[in-house]
Amino acid sequence: MSARALQQPLPLRLTSNVFLALWCLIAAFPIFWIMVQSFKTPVDAYDSNALNVILGPETLARGHGMSALQILLGIGAIWLTIRLASRTLPAFVRSSLNGKQQWLGWIIGALVLGVGSVVVLFGVVPWVSGVLNPMLGPLGVDVVGLTTEHYKTVWVERGFFRNFQNSLLITAGVVTISLSVGTLAGYGLARSGSKLAFWILIIALIFRALPHSVLVAGYLPVFISSSEWLAPIFGENAPTLYGKPFAVIAVLVAINQPFTIWMLRSFFQNIPAELDEAARVDGCSHFQAFRRVIMPVMWPGVITTGLFSFLLAYNDFLVTSLLLDAQNQTMVPAIAGMFNRETTTTDQVVAVAAAVSITAPLFFLVMVFQRQIVSGLTAGAVKG
Repeated sequence: MSARALQQPLPLRLTSNVFLALWCLIAAFPIFWIMVQSFKTPVDAYDSNALNVILGPETLARGHGMSALQILLGIGAIWLTIRLASRTLPAFVRSSLNGKQQWLGWIIGALVLGVGSVVVLFGVVPWVSGVLNPMLGPLGVDVVGLTTEHYKTVWVERGFFRNFQNSLLITAGVVTISLSVGTLAGYGLARSGSKLAFWILIIALIFRALPHSVLVAGYLPVFISSSEWLAPIFGENAPTLYGKPFAVIAVLVAINQPFTIWMLRSFFQNIPAELDEAARVDGCSHFQAFRRVIMPVMWPGVITTGLFSFLLAYNDFLVTSLLLDAQNQTMVPAIAGMFNRETTTTDQVVAVAAAVSITAPLFFLVMVFQRQIVSGLTAGAVKG
């Protein structure tokens, strides 16, 4: 088939481009704009002149700025991070590690790349530009106002790092439990032809459709009275689960598990049952066939499902705000509290910096696992 035959008609291309432009205007541009605001002083961040918001003259006048060299180095560091995350790291993990070690390689590689990019952007680039700026004349003069003081305020002075730790704990717990249970349940339901499996899936779908507030209300008496129920085991030191991250993990797993089972079941259905039979002929048990033969083929589906589980736990507001106390609060409710109680423009910019901070891990995850996500979504779309 010729390339011309595959070319989209002009009306379809115009329509898709219009919708893409609308999406950039409605969704992408506000994210870019608040990111720019977070690096400016309050005077520049809320200036009525858009050019002043971008260039930051007041920020520059206070001695916070970037030279042309520093801008180029920063763009180069960001480009290198994207390239390493999207190409080099996946290729290295696939070529250097076998199937049993790849998951550990992904985790270590992502952590090293994330920490390394932060060190380069906020440590190496300012140091190099500080050394070279005096030697470059006009290229070494600050031209754009930029400051990271709001990020230092929110992460160090206001303890936002504790909220980040709580979010990581809850997210890791939800993803680990959801995928562990979901892979086993999805595999069993995909290979089962009984009517019971069908009704289990229907019940799971109904459970997933319930409002989250209903589940929280159902679990709340249990968590509040947990110390009394656990007293026979732990005695006077019996813990109260209310206000603790483990309570949120339990509720979010209950909310997420039906979706995880449905999605993983559709992926398992795309894997021919002949692979199981061949493994059984070679002497594997059912679990060995699942672990050694099926799971290596299933990694794109597992990563895709894990990403959705991550997003549910990472972005949750209702469950975390209702079940966690102020000391164990996650990032999303903490940011909402900042916007609700901050009155000065400085405090508002600090809250914006916190909001921008939580988007970085999401972009980084998508960059690292983009091929697995696309592969998993297309595999799940074929049949299910």
